[in-house]
Amino acid sequence: MITVYRKNLTETGERPLRSTPDWTETAINGDHLWIQTSVSGDFCYAGDADCTKHGIRLKCSACNVVAHQSCINVLVDRVKFTCKPSFRDVGVRQYREQTCIHHHWVHRRSEKGKCRQCGKSFQSKLSFSSKEIVALSCSWCKAAYHNKESCFNLQRIGEECKLGVHSTIIVPPSWIVKLPRKGSFKSSLRKSPKKRTSTKKKSKEKEKDQKTFVIKPIPSTTITPVIVFINPRSGGNQGTKLLQKFQWLLNPRQVFDLTQGGPKLGLELFKKVPNLRILACGGDGTVGWVLSVIDQIGMPQSPAVGVLPLGTGNDLARALGWGGGYTDEPISKILSNISASETVLLDRWSLNVEKNPAVEPNENGKDNLPLNVVNNYFSLGVDAHIALEFHEAREAHPEKFNSRLRNKMFYGQMGGKDLLKRKWKGLAEFVTLECDGKDMTPKLKELKVHAIVFLNIPSYGGGTHPWNRSMGATEPSTEDGLIEVVGLTTYQLPLLQAGGHGTCITQCRTAKIVTSKTIPMQVDGEACKLNPSIITLSLLNKATMLAKRRGPKAGVTQAALDDLHVKLHRISMGDYEQHHYDKELLMQAAVHVGNLNVNPLADLEQVRTQVNRFLEENPCVTPDWCFVDSCTAERFFRIDRAQENIHYISDVCCENLYILETSTISVPQTPEDETAQPSPAHYIIPEMRISDEGSLDSPSDQPPMSPQIQSPDAPEEAAIALPNQNQNGESDATSSADVNIKLRSITDRLFGLSQDSYNAYSILLDKPNEAMLKVAKMGDLQMLKELISQGYSLMTRDSTGQTVLHYAAKHGHKDVVKYILETAPSFLLNMKDSVQGQTPLHKAATYRWRSICCMLVAAGADLKLTDSRGLTPRLLALQADDHELAAYLESQERFRLVELETVV
Repeated sequence: MITVYRKNLTETGERPLRSTPDWTETAINGDHLWIQTSVSGDFCYAGDADCTKHGIRLKCSACNVVAHQSCINVLVDRVKFTCKPSFRDVGVRQYREQTCIHHHWVHRRSEKGKCRQCGKSFQSKLSFSSKEIVALSCSWCKAAYHNKESCFNLQRIGEECKLGVHSTIIVPPSWIVKLPRKGSFKSSLRKSPKKRTSTKKKSKEKEKDQKTFVIKPIPSTTITPVIVFINPRSGGNQGTKLLQKFQWLLNPRQVFDLTQGGPKLGLELFKKVPNLRILACGGDGTVGWVLSVIDQIGMPQSPAVGVLPLGTGNDLARALGWGGGYTDEPISKILSNISASETVLLDRWSLNVEKNPAVEPNENGKDNLPLNVVNNYFSLGVDAHIALEFHEAREAHPEKFNSRLRNKMFYGQMGGKDLLKRKWKGLAEFVTLECDGKDMTPKLKELKVHAIVFLNIPSYGGGTHPWNRSMGATEPSTEDGLIEVVGLTTYQLPLLQAGGHGTCITQCRTAKIVTSKTIPMQVDGEACKLNPSIITLSLLNKATMLAKRRGPKAGVTQAALDDLHVKLHRISMGDYEQHHYDKELLMQAAVHVGNLNVNPLADLEQVRTQVNRFLEENPCVTPDWCFVDSCTAERFFRIDRAQENIHYISDVCCENLYILETSTISVPQTPEDETAQPSPAHYIIPEMRISDEGSLDSPSDQPPMSPQIQSPDAPEEAAIALPNQNQNGESDATSSADVNIKLRSITDRLFGLSQDSYNAYSILLDKPNEAMLKVAKMGDLQMLKELISQGYSLMTRDSTGQTVLHYAAKHGHKDVVKYILETAPSFLLNMKDSVQGQTPLHKAATYRWRSICCMLVAAGADLKLTDSRGLTPRLLALQADDHELAAYLESQERFRLVELETVV
């Protein structure tokens, strides 16, 4: 269960700390979503100067920063670091004025992957020994850059964010608009006629119906937004972790916790969004819940619903190609599959129950079924009896049913008891069945069935297939308007798990069942005992579902292809658990067991048969194994057995095919293998956790490298030769001169010019021109470039001591300021005029040029310099009544202070 940390507002006056977005009128844009974390190595984002260094550690699931609970107020109020904005808090008339989304840059002391600019990996350092910020990454698009000017320069500050690889399914924050509070929206008319006062009852109803948020989508044929519904309790509380991962990859406001009010809030908000898709994360009951609410609210266009299976049965997920359960597939890949999936129709059936007036109940039962809509199947008899006992046992002892294996063992045990007792062998004596007006009761008595199953999808009871296609009249389909009727006996029921089938009775469009005894029944896994009744089954509607794309990928021709020659490798579970974060280590730990020739169009279900045939001749792997995807993500992950029929061999391997076994068999190494095996002494690998996206939960999770291994991406700062270094490379850490040199080297590395460029411009210092000042004042960039090409200097100053940068910043010419910062020496930033003692940043703050202030600060302008009146740029912004600019400058002052203390 997700923990929400709160404080008593009446006593402390502080805002509650939330783990899910706030949809009430108290919602604040940029609120963090805090969850308790066990990481200990990551630095507190409040900064060393303000960090209390004690208390529980919390992590924001939306931007992945970590802070102590006692430091959160400092982080928000003093440092003013907010989370990525998830909505627009503007007037109802202004929500279309600015739809641009800017990057949300976060400083990282540890980062996985490679720099988007230079393509080099980020340096790997233990967070305990290093306080250096090595990277900046965007919480939206996940782009990351080295913390140096050559990779992350000032142009990226105001760049528009394209939202990354999932841009086609992310709901942009500009679409979600917070409406003003009641009474705060003013009419454009000077006087408006007074309205009659309504009764208290009506006013309360209006306040209750008033919306706080509204969705204003921008119509587009390329965007198919996805909203995610997660049941955190499904799959052994697996949903709790997935909720946090979805909040990181998407807009947190398109991810909904079903335990907090169900799916109605999200569906009501997004009901008018075109091309909407839904991802239901949970069991079959979760999917049915979402589909039922879609029916209730009457959406104009029924959205397509996809499934991420987290429950125990997951028959609908299997039928749609999403597998029988989530293991450890990267969430990013699942979202890509949702974006590329196909839409199919699903018949949904209505169950109408009436009391049988001819018979009195013979035992305690219910008058209605638990559900009146069938999505998967409806059955009565022995299978429903087992399902009912399972539910009763789980409610009595939930701790005994915390895994899928135990659940299946219970079903097997109860099935064995019923096989011996044969309690429902006379089911046909108490049931009459009529399908499409034809009496099927004689056939039920002839077959002596113990259960009757109405199948809407191929999968039943956790992945079995009762319908025998060879005996069926027509090929079953989920959208043909027909439902399959199957009879089962207590002998056939356990054989279903071994690939057996039931007895096909018929396919029909309507059915009428009359019972004369209290009989156990189940609808989509929800079981009860129903009193003697008359049940009518008929088609309700067709739901649009998302099926995982099958067949060859788009653009691939169907021409005959040569067989793929793959090398088969096995990985032990111990190696997988220890090294799953690192592809290279797993490749080195894998053992080569043989070679295979595989048809490139074969799916993994077909390849499994070929692998098993090979293993029968070469017994070197345990029978219980699974495929491993080694080429999709930046780490390995397992393929669900139920999903093998929708994966092709080219999806999971390139040249080497890896399989994972649950127990280890010693395999003699060939000489080829011995040469490939690395020495385990080269690495020191602790236990760790990693998210599916490949970003570490904390820098401490990154495996340290042995001193024997040289990191290929050593920090550039290490290459700077300090004047007082000895021959061994050791420096005097207590020397203040060394600290100053190190600070200057870092400043030059981030914002400065190369030495050659500086020397070139120093030659021009003796050639000023007053026309340069006029051009900078007018903002004529082309003329400025011409004058520079003629040899005139950017260091030109007028009688008041103002430079071209002063004039460009004062008059708000962004392109001129940008060009000067790119070409002029860095010390031009902090030159003061001789009259007011102001730098270009002072000028920009006085005239409230926010973008220029951002550019100057990013270039390294000193935020603490004061003018002749003792005022800093922040104080000048306050005098100009621009509180947002002042808040930005204050936050940059604090960050600069933290950065300098970190370096020292």
